[in-house]
Amino acid sequence: MSLDFQSWASSCQTRIETFLEARLPAVDCVPERLHKAMRYSVLGGGKRVRPLLSFAAGELAGADSERITIVAAAVELIHAYSLVHDDLPCMDDDILRRGKPTCHIEYDEATALLTGDSLQTLAFELLAERPLADAPEAQLEMIAQLALASGSRGMAGGQAFDLDSVGKMLSLPELEFMHIHKTGALIRAAVMLGARCSSCLSNEQLAKLDHFAKCVGLAFQVVDDLLDTEATTATLGKTAGKDAEHNKPTYVSILGISQARELAAKLQHDAHQALDGFNEAALRLRQVTDFIIKRKF
Repeated sequence: MSLDFQSWASSCQTRIETFLEARLPAVDCVPERLHKAMRYSVLGGGKRVRPLLSFAAGELAGADSERITIVAAAVELIHAYSLVHDDLPCMDDDILRRGKPTCHIEYDEATALLTGDSLQTLAFELLAERPLADAPEAQLEMIAQLALASGSRGMAGGQAFDLDSVGKMLSLPELEFMHIHKTGALIRAAVMLGARCSSCLSNEQLAKLDHFAKCVGLAFQVVDDLLDTEATTATLGKTAGKDAEHNKPTYVSILGISQARELAAKLQHDAHQALDGFNEAALRLRQVTDFIIKRKF
């Protein structure tokens, strides 16, 4: 724990970028256009929050760093695929992501669709090709958890709920339900997969981490809604104000800016509280939580 948070985070981000650079198909590998689009959509951008959570949880559990890197990369690939698909005209219809044209603008819609499909399958290839847990049964559980977090009972289901909610006024519990799935499920998977790279944690400790991750997942979305209202397109690297423009229910539209900030602070406190008992081993998880709450992009 000798590194300050910024140095530690930068080290993790470099590690995940280097790994993804090596594992994504080369641009001269057939089909070249698809592989260029995959690399374009993953490399050289993003906060890498989910990998940071995987690294922090894995370090708490005393897991092997190479194992953590692989599961962190798998989660980030799922996240990148979701962004490519979310930006498509049939979904959120955006032209800017991470400060550059979205995949379907830079290439075309068919290539973007195949890019998302290919990034998703590469994630599961990574999880299946070498031992990542101390027991095969544990690794199967990890693969199943990422699949559940990605599908109709997780991220994809949350996105379907989101699309169906445009123009509607949701209750706060309904909005929370949506984002537990759309945003929260993959964040929870990032934490739990990192932790399960080791067998050192008890079921009770894993349950505490899962509750922590649930709080962080919701906090991430609350802050995202605040930034969509208050930040600029240049700062965000994506089109600001899209939620209001499309009449989508958000924490800001339901609670207002002041109460949304209060909710983010409460979720931050609850996330920290869930880590009680882990002592200094949970320092990085606490720091990533604070980074998520305080971020400006």
